[in-house]
Amino acid sequence: MASSNFVDYVKIYCRSGKGGPGSKHFHRDTLTAKGGPDGGDGGRGGHIILRGSKNYWTLIHLKYARHIFAGDGETGSQSRSFGKDGEDKIIDVPCGTVVYDAETGEFMCDITKADEEVVLIKGGRGGQGNWHFRTSTNQTPRYAQPGEPPIEKAVILQLKVLADVGLVGFPNAGKSTLLSVVSAAKPEIANYPFTTLVPNLGIVEYHDSKSFIMADIPGIIEGAAEGRGLGLRFLRHIERNSILLFMIPADCNDIQHEYDILLNEIQQYNPELADKQRILAITKCDMLDEELIAEMKKLVPKGIQTVFISSISGLGISELKDLIWAELNKESNKVVEITHRPMEIMYHEIEEEEIEEEEEEEEEEEDLSKYKGIGWDEL
Repeated sequence: MASSNFVDYVKIYCRSGKGGPGSKHFHRDTLTAKGGPDGGDGGRGGHIILRGSKNYWTLIHLKYARHIFAGDGETGSQSRSFGKDGEDKIIDVPCGTVVYDAETGEFMCDITKADEEVVLIKGGRGGQGNWHFRTSTNQTPRYAQPGEPPIEKAVILQLKVLADVGLVGFPNAGKSTLLSVVSAAKPEIANYPFTTLVPNLGIVEYHDSKSFIMADIPGIIEGAAEGRGLGLRFLRHIERNSILLFMIPADCNDIQHEYDILLNEIQQYNPELADKQRILAITKCDMLDEELIAEMKKLVPKGIQTVFISSISGLGISELKDLIWAELNKESNKVVEITHRPMEIMYHEIEEEEIEEEEEEEEEEEDLSKYKGIGWDEL
């Protein structure tokens, strides 16, 4: 997938349909001169509905369709006939889409399953016709209820990729190479940092036609949770993963130190990520012999399952697949529940310097009071 085609964030403006007004009609026919009120109710305004779709992988289809309006309800008619409901507007989104209020940043809803539907904005209710307002003392009500106005709201859609395993590591740790070896995905691979600019998904085949999904996100650097590098933007894609696969190259200076940095960054971004099952893979081990591997096993972090692998030679790849599959089938790792925190909305603030410049310009404006009495007052 081209990097320009991966859109995981979009802001759209939605407006539901307004309710149709009730009818003020009175019954008339050839045999009835004054039949009384028979005005029907107005139709309901159209809803804005989100629907999960397995045919979409990104939000690119909404990138240039950011104004979405539902249909208005029609007016009620005679014989207590209801007005036609407004047309609902259905927005198809990929599974894993999360919706936030664009003004307050509050979480609104999320879509996790195909064909799951959520009413994002309700349409206005139709007004009641004059038939509802007849009484013994007011037998000819010449008024009806108007429909409810539409609801307008700007919302932010964020995509959080649904995958079983998420790859976490520094740039050039071998994440994309591993994904290209164990799956049919073809991520960009090169010998420089931040080769991966967008998340990549791959389906890893296992024994007996079984499979699981692996997600590769751009490399994380120290300070990613504070906005450095590309990590902050894409860290949300590992929130839904059942297992986090930490990848550290064998030629690094300190395995324990790099692992602590990665773990600290994801904890700062979302403390719930620390509760997920973690596996450590030491990559680029094709340059090591058995003696070096035995020595390095003494330096790996304690309390985490570790596998020494090489994507080039295939060392440890089968062992890694077996370990991942065993962890995925544990009951504790099957249910992935996350708490969606409110989004921070950045508002544009006018700097004090700009305000001071505007005040100076106002002071420099010419005083026109000296021209009084020269003829301008009569104009």
